[in-house]
Amino acid sequence: MITEEKVLYEDNHIIVINKAPKEIVQGDITGDVPLLEHVKEFLKEKYNKPGNVFVGLPHRLDRPTSGLVLFAKTSKALSRLNLMFRNKDMKKTYWAVVKEQPPSKKGTLKDYLLKHNEKNKSFVKKVEAEGAKYSELDYEIIAASDRYFLLKINPKTGRHHQIRAQLANMGCPIKGDLKYGFDRSNPDGSIHLHARRLEFIHPVSQEKMDIEALTPDEPLWNAFMKLVKH
Repeated sequence: MITEEKVLYEDNHIIVINKAPKEIVQGDITGDVPLLEHVKEFLKEKYNKPGNVFVGLPHRLDRPTSGLVLFAKTSKALSRLNLMFRNKDMKKTYWAVVKEQPPSKKGTLKDYLLKHNEKNKSFVKKVEAEGAKYSELDYEIIAASDRYFLLKINPKTGRHHQIRAQLANMGCPIKGDLKYGFDRSNPDGSIHLHARRLEFIHPVSQEKMDIEALTPDEPLWNAFMKLVKH
């Protein structure tokens, strides 16, 4: 269900939602109602629309991940946003909580990832591995507690499970991410990976957009929110 509090931005062409962990963005084999359908229902009720509501999805966010998801409200906006994501004209910033300290305060990870469809998992491979795709991200430690480190991540490519796989390969699996080597799950099945910020040019108005999503209301996230300078 969508409430006004979850809406980070809306105009005639786009709507941005702060996704909770465990919400699914698009339908899958679980049969759970996806966020896409909840957004359609929200807009239908808000504007009292009698027929179907158009909502397009130009990007994805993993189910256990939280943070902002951008939807298109018009076909014009969707086609332009799709092109912007393909051309890497979107600057995406994620926050990730890890237990192991990275080898340096900031750095760049360059790997080749191979997606295993049956396992729904990506593996770091050598350059010559067939089907492996080049993956790059920048990371920086922006806060630390007595047990954990908060990383700011800027992915340069958009591969399947890229942040999760590359951080794990560095020896820093994300808190709660059993699939990629963390030692225990979070009680609610989430992982501590959050789509924090999205910077882009509005697909219709050409206005510069800079949208941030608050982290989930959870003790560790709340502690780091207090530590980070805004």
